[in-house]
Amino acid sequence: MIARIYVNLKRDVSDPQGNAVKGALESLAFKGVEKVHVGKYFVIELDDMRRDQAESLVKAMCEKLLTNPVIEDYSYVIEK
Repeated sequence: MIARIYVNLKRDVSDPQGNAVKGALESLAFKGVEKVHVGKYFVIELDDMRRDQAESLVKAMCEKLLTNPVIEDYSYVIEK
């Protein structure tokens, strides 16, 4: 099984890295970019297990290590 985990800053948290990327895009003459959000992406290969076990495992990993729940949100997709 493969877990694909997406981590982003919460909406009301300032994103200085996203602002820097936006500024760089503008300096390279890319027009029409209103906002940039920078996040993290994890691909984790899991042993074969039931889907509910995989979901519990991924949630625990996100809450204990992969995210800072105070400032970040996450979502995930589990594939066979």
